[in-house]
Amino acid sequence: MEMLEQQRENWGSRGGFILAAVGSAVGLGNLWGFPYKIYSYGGGAFLIPYILAIFIIGIPMLAMEFSLGHFTQRSAPGAFGSANRKFEFVGWWSIILGFVIITYYPVILGYCFSFLWLSIKGIFNGGSLPWAQSGVEGVRKAEEFFYDTYLAHKPGSFSLGAIRWNIFVPLVVAWLSMYLCICKGVKLVGKIVWLTVPLPWLMLLILAVRGLTLEGSIEGLVFYLNPSWEKLAEPTTWRFAFGQVFFSLSLAFGVMVTYASFLHKKSDINNNAAIIGLSDFATSFVAGIAIFATLGGMAFATAKAGSYVPVDKVVSGGPGLAFVAFPYALAQLPYSAWFSFIFFFALVTLGIDSAFSITESILTSVVEKTRWSRSVVLIIMSFVGLLSGIVYTAAGGGLNWLGTIDDFINGTWGIAFVGLLECIVLGWIYRLDRLRVHANERSDFSFGKWWNYLIRIIIPIVLGTLFFWSMFDDFSDKGFFIKAEKFNIPNIVGLSVVAVAPILAIVLGIIGSPFQKTQNLKCVKGYTSGWAGLILALISTLLMVLLMTIALPIHLTQILTIVAVLSSLSALIMTNYCLDNCDIAGNRASASARIGGIVAILNISVIAALTLIRLNNYVKDNGKFTAADIPKELTGVSYIILGVVSLLIIGGLGWCFYKAIVASGKQEQTPQLPQE
Repeated sequence: MEMLEQQRENWGSRGGFILAAVGSAVGLGNLWGFPYKIYSYGGGAFLIPYILAIFIIGIPMLAMEFSLGHFTQRSAPGAFGSANRKFEFVGWWSIILGFVIITYYPVILGYCFSFLWLSIKGIFNGGSLPWAQSGVEGVRKAEEFFYDTYLAHKPGSFSLGAIRWNIFVPLVVAWLSMYLCICKGVKLVGKIVWLTVPLPWLMLLILAVRGLTLEGSIEGLVFYLNPSWEKLAEPTTWRFAFGQVFFSLSLAFGVMVTYASFLHKKSDINNNAAIIGLSDFATSFVAGIAIFATLGGMAFATAKAGSYVPVDKVVSGGPGLAFVAFPYALAQLPYSAWFSFIFFFALVTLGIDSAFSITESILTSVVEKTRWSRSVVLIIMSFVGLLSGIVYTAAGGGLNWLGTIDDFINGTWGIAFVGLLECIVLGWIYRLDRLRVHANERSDFSFGKWWNYLIRIIIPIVLGTLFFWSMFDDFSDKGFFIKAEKFNIPNIVGLSVVAVAPILAIVLGIIGSPFQKTQNLKCVKGYTSGWAGLILALISTLLMVLLMTIALPIHLTQILTIVAVLSSLSALIMTNYCLDNCDIAGNRASASARIGGIVAILNISVIAALTLIRLNNYVKDNGKFTAADIPKELTGVSYIILGVVSLLIIGGLGWCFYKAIVASGKQEQTPQLPQE
């Protein structure tokens, strides 16, 4: 497939693209989603899978999506459709999940607009903020204001009351702001982000410093940096950590594929992916320091008042965490109304960046598919998104529904599964090496063959294991579908949403499309190794079915498990070898090789998931870790995590910028050919 040379809008500069992509990656997910998921799913233990996911999955997949979008010059459905017409639905699947997100993401953005307006009113009211109070009263006031006064929230309730007009009006403002940001195309976006991206970083650093100066902040840092090791045996810690990486980096939404499609044909890919991934990671980590140091200060305030509440109980968890801790911290500053105004203005700009990036990817996909007017599609889409968001503005259970849908979309059932599918399609069905070569030819540094193996083997196994582990865990829970002899409506609705997405995606993929299959490959090769690999993979599958359905003696179970593992590994090695040789020669690997490799990946994932379930049960039964074992001060492990993260962020970004400067210097020294 040759890179398309058709006229297509592009970013005004490399800096504009990087800031726009960073703006999409760095958003409310960093200051809103990341802290509340750490708070709810494992504390410091959450950091370990999150760091692993950023570097093993996040940055390599970001480069993959950039390569695909830049190579095809299409949005996500068009990119997958151009690679292989049969898999256009993969792109639509990601776009549909992205649309679900923009039904509730602007609601969170509306919260930011509300707090921004209240901060402006505070400036003109002598610095008075409605949630401001000192000491333990400040802790209670901040939480009561958000959950009771502002939301009229009912914990645990999913009943929807009347529309909260104080939320609906800011929601309209949020959608209007998003519309105005993208109505003129990506060149305008590339200019807007020069303001909307740097400002939040400055405010975040101020809040981090302020949080660290609060009395008792160390207790919050202990919760944030000291891993509770028993939490690593729970699938929820891993599923939400990996899901948060996808959500935070805008992976599998079609956003990065679409953004890269607007890049100039000589634009860097690999270094851009590394800079954006590291910037997002740095923002989340600093946001964690700011919010958990503040929570430590809040816990200290309760202790000082004689009614100590630990960090993990000082405020209600859930999506509203950031709208309690940050306002409390701001209220403790001098000239608090002014600082509150600057912070929530920064938060608004962060949210708009991410919101309009998802909206832009949906808009571009629909316009490319239908050839309808961009302005008409944008108006219709904004109107539908606004109406869909009304559900989350309701009193009572609106926030609970938002949290439930977010958990399903950003967990292993949603975008993480689409990420798995993307890697399988591009790694096993498309010629992945073509994307790597394309990216390396234009980048400040090159990826080696290891990148192919990450995309084709390692990432699918990790995501597949996580998916099956979560599936077995959910379906083994008797309360997942029926709770207290009643249907568990939230789980049923959430699962239905992620189940309907692929059905709609397949329908959209079948409908007539301008995208054509453009792979020009030589003859098919690898029949012998392909069939051998497929047979071994199927043998492994049959053995696993036997092990899961029939009670066998322990020694026989162990032998059959070992045989199943060896069969799958052998199949994987043979089929991957076949694909490697075909890529080098420009041939197409046989269908048996590709199918055998995919089956082997799934087999290994199931075996790994079952092994982790047994490990989880072992930890529970032996009770090696208890709450009493959690240290009350920063330990050596905490300092190691802090040091490693600092080195990765500072060293990684420094190296990336150094490579970019060196590459820029070489380009300037290269004589330019005269224009004909």
